[in-house]
Amino acid sequence: MEKGLSGKRIVIGGTRKLEEISTLIKKQGGIPLVRSLQGTVFLAEKEVEPDLVQFIEQGADWVIFTTGIGIESLMNIAGKLGMEEPFIEKIREAKVASRGYKTLSALKKLAINPIATSEDGTTKGLVRAFEGVHFTGKRVMVQLHGETAPALTQYLEGEGAVVQRILPYQHIEPEAQTVKTLCQELMANECDAVCFTTAVQVRSLFEYARQNNIHKEIVESFKEHTLAAAVGKVTLEALKEEGIERALAPENERMGAMIVTLANYYLNVGH
Repeated sequence: MEKGLSGKRIVIGGTRKLEEISTLIKKQGGIPLVRSLQGTVFLAEKEVEPDLVQFIEQGADWVIFTTGIGIESLMNIAGKLGMEEPFIEKIREAKVASRGYKTLSALKKLAINPIATSEDGTTKGLVRAFEGVHFTGKRVMVQLHGETAPALTQYLEGEGAVVQRILPYQHIEPEAQTVKTLCQELMANECDAVCFTTAVQVRSLFEYARQNNIHKEIVESFKEHTLAAAVGKVTLEALKEEGIERALAPENERMGAMIVTLANYYLNVGH
């Protein structure tokens, strides 16, 4: 039986479950290449405290949450500061928006119903939900997860909002040498596909490419030769924001499903 990834060089951009993904790629006949495009994620408790206190003291007109784990972490940090109640109070006083189903269920636990939600779990979906909302001069607190969600903050600032970003989780940059190696491989058409498991990995690659004046070449390599695969909608959206239209993502947002989708793509289009 023909295997979808026979002889294909498949790059893994993540840091988690590397063995598992490598095994799945090999089962489909592929050659896994690990090029981790993100450093470690850490809970930035001390860094986030002043921002959290500022929000509790000043409040906001709008509060936007983008991850469930981010809400829970902020609750824990506020609790340690003895400010959990005033923190929840300030959220309740504001208009709340949320992205993604995990975020929504974390808010429901606090009995908070957002008035704007992203139906498809993407930032674009959130921006669509803000249609008709006037942000001019409004204070907006945005909880982010290790990445700055440039499209969302640019949109809000473009609409005249005063944005306060809170990042309970922050990322350490990936190894520059790893990103450099991948860029060289992409420009030499040595990779058949790159699997991105978070939007952070997408940003790391294209940020490096921008800083080294090879952004156009990297975009070109994805258009002409290398296929981009995303684990889900948010990661796919980050690729599209970088101009990568030729990208795959599974319906079921799981790493295994991404590899199967990739293998099926090659079986259907032929090699």
